[in-house]
Amino acid sequence: MTSAEQGRRHSPVRAGCGHPHHCPRATRMKVLAATPLFRECGDALADIDSRMRAEAWAAGEFLYVAGHSGDNLYVIASGRAKAVRSDPEGVDTIVSVLGPGDLCGSLWHLGETGYAESVQALHTTCALRISVEDFRRLLVDYPQVAVSAFDEVSRQLRDVGDVLAKTSTGTVTERVAHALCRLAEKFGESSADGLLLQLPLTRADLAAMTGATTESVSRVMSQMRRDGVISTGRQWTAVRDMSRLRELSGEFPVL
Repeated sequence: MTSAEQGRRHSPVRAGCGHPHHCPRATRMKVLAATPLFRECGDALADIDSRMRAEAWAAGEFLYVAGHSGDNLYVIASGRAKAVRSDPEGVDTIVSVLGPGDLCGSLWHLGETGYAESVQALHTTCALRISVEDFRRLLVDYPQVAVSAFDEVSRQLRDVGDVLAKTSTGTVTERVAHALCRLAEKFGESSADGLLLQLPLTRADLAAMTGATTESVSRVMSQMRRDGVISTGRQWTAVRDMSRLRELSGEFPVL
């Protein structure tokens, strides 16, 4: 999202706009245990949890904004959010859609001064927040977290690279199908219609995920509906034929 769009839709836009939130301890511990960064910490999870604060954002609010002071790491506890990067020309790319257990924030760029992306809540979202200073202490106290942090940063950078590479190659159909495959594999819920994605992603959002225009994304989605690959409704998409979707994305179907 460009600065002008942020100003029109959310005025003022500010980082750290979360509201204090009571997240039950059992939920926090479950989230931390499932997070790659902390899943090997065992009995240390209680201490790690004590260093974090739960905050919540309504749909449309920003957890943080690109360029603002990058002084926190967030672990998504509930809800969904999208991470958006802008190139020098102001073209936005959605590099990831975040859900419970996902990390965002200062983990990307420890030692730098600003966030590299903006993260906006798609639903009401709760996240556990820890400051850069406290996270650095955590790395000293628990070396296994430092090792996991290196692995996680490497994985996230690789995933972003894959997304950006995909948006610069292939047909619009391949790019849209690839984006839907990624979302279905991460968020899909079994239903009578197939893998249900209860995500309020607009055609403009899918365009920002694929480097395509909103009009071309709409045409591809319409064709997929006619072919029985997907079905759609208000704020949801169902993948009815995952094998066919993988074929359209250029990936070999999993048998």
